[in-house]
Amino acid sequence: MREDKGIEKYRYFLKDSLRFKVDFSKTDQSRGVKPPPIEKPYSDESKRIKLSKPEDWKNIGDMSIIEAIKSRKSRRKYLDKAMSLEEVSFLLWATQGVRKHIGNIALRNVPSAGNRHAFETYLCVLKVSGLDAGIYRYLPLEHELLFEFRKGNREELAEKIGIAALGQYFVGSSALVFVWAAIPYRTEWRYGIASHKVIAIDAGHVCQNLYAACEYINAGTCAIAAYDQELMDALVQVDGKEEYVIYLAPVGKIG
Repeated sequence: MREDKGIEKYRYFLKDSLRFKVDFSKTDQSRGVKPPPIEKPYSDESKRIKLSKPEDWKNIGDMSIIEAIKSRKSRRKYLDKAMSLEEVSFLLWATQGVRKHIGNIALRNVPSAGNRHAFETYLCVLKVSGLDAGIYRYLPLEHELLFEFRKGNREELAEKIGIAALGQYFVGSSALVFVWAAIPYRTEWRYGIASHKVIAIDAGHVCQNLYAACEYINAGTCAIAAYDQELMDALVQVDGKEEYVIYLAPVGKIG
């Protein structure tokens, strides 16, 4: 293979060599800077929807972890059927749920480098019982959904997210779409410029939990890493600089 400086540069991103070039004594954590918040703030007047908790889940699935892992695959065809809010509660808990909150630390159901958890979870809701179509944000500390805004009716929203997913219109045929945005500074606060590889790794942890959790409730998902950055950022109304979309996954019931 011919030498390509561009390829060499981006392959370097996969290595951990950068760690030895970082002066960790100069990170914001080492300098005593207050850590960024665990979740984005919101107005007390915002519309919030309480979600059910593990002790309330009675009829969402009965598959073993062995069967869930054996059945896991990317699924691009979904039934034209609404998902229940209970099922959505379970998927959010499985992917970003908090087990214990101590001060500025939140112990979650997925691992994260240095326990920094750089992600905000947005839901593009299309067909969920009891929820209007629109964009929501998960509040992991409260285990609640925050209604952010509408972008037209269900059909218009489905079309917009299909266009933002570079014409992968099956995304809009789902019941809802998980859209994960990164706030890099949450990890940079501790690791400086060595942060970005581990943020990408952490996204994989989150999405893999979604795959397994979907199988458990007879639903399917498909990880999406190809999208129009500006359109997807605009869809969930993040600034594209301090916070931006890095991954998404549609979810729907399967036969």
